[in-house]
Amino acid sequence: MTLILGLESSCDDSAVALVTSDRQILAQAVVGQNAAHQPYGGVVPEIAARAHVEILPTLIQRVLDDAKVTIRDVDAVAATAGPGLIGGVMVALLAGKGLALATGKPLIAVNHLEGHALSPRLVDPDLDFPYLLLLVSGGHCQLLEVRGVGQYRRLATTIDDAAGEAFDKAAKLLGLGYPGGPAVEALARSGDPKAVPLPRPMVGSGDPNFSFAGLKSAVQRAVAADVHRPEDIAASFQRAVVDCLVDRTRLALSSSAAPALVVAGGVAANGAIRSALADLATQEGRLFSVPPAWLCTDNAAMIAWAGAERFAAGLCDALDAPARARWPLDETAEKVRGAGVKA
Repeated sequence: MTLILGLESSCDDSAVALVTSDRQILAQAVVGQNAAHQPYGGVVPEIAARAHVEILPTLIQRVLDDAKVTIRDVDAVAATAGPGLIGGVMVALLAGKGLALATGKPLIAVNHLEGHALSPRLVDPDLDFPYLLLLVSGGHCQLLEVRGVGQYRRLATTIDDAAGEAFDKAAKLLGLGYPGGPAVEALARSGDPKAVPLPRPMVGSGDPNFSFAGLKSAVQRAVAADVHRPEDIAASFQRAVVDCLVDRTRLALSSSAAPALVVAGGVAANGAIRSALADLATQEGRLFSVPPAWLCTDNAAMIAWAGAERFAAGLCDALDAPARARWPLDETAEKVRGAGVKA
């Protein structure tokens, strides 16, 4: 059994966790920054980076103390090295490098997206490779075949905005504040998902990719018209996102022999999305796996687990591993059309 210390600071959550190779989470801590960013309606990179610097050392010591171990008991240090807000990414990565250098322990520079991609295997020991992954978060919306640790084939991505970004924009338009996803989901429970006619970009097309920019614009027009209840707009928006995700995932399943459908990333915490994709998996005769909601949002347990999987495969990194603002899982995938693509 190996013990991996995981560090995460790619956006606005500072997180530390200790995870074993046999899937035990010995201790973890996450400190968010919602109050600091709420006045701005989104994450301010400079504020986020400064907060990470202030809190991360305390969290590391807290987690070690909670697990009743020392840094010398750790077998390797796994730190997010990207993608994300570069100032934030650098905090966890530099902390990981410092700990690795001081203790002589291996460093594992983890792709944050790989953390999400492998996170279901932390809680589902029966989930084997390969599987089809819908990775859906604030900055990314992709369908990938996960063939093994470090082995990914991208089937689709967004040509403009990610689903999570659309949730945040809809929340801001509705005056719900930040973070947007949970706020929209809560408001949608009391709304009529058929009340507001909204587009389903790309649905029914042969193009496998996602698009949410047009849907965001349609929500903006619906709010400006001032003829619909906010809860109806929220419910109709959420239903449109669900329809887009289901349609694109169904198309990907038609071209993939992977026996399981897996959903991960922050937007996977949304109950309506989880339920609709579970139904799709059943219809298509595939197994379905989704992490618990707390493991879908940014956390260090998934970074530590990705580190454990990479450590077992002999995939460690040198101390000059770079911080990366962009870091696609499938680096061989061709670029798709569209400006601002989150590949």
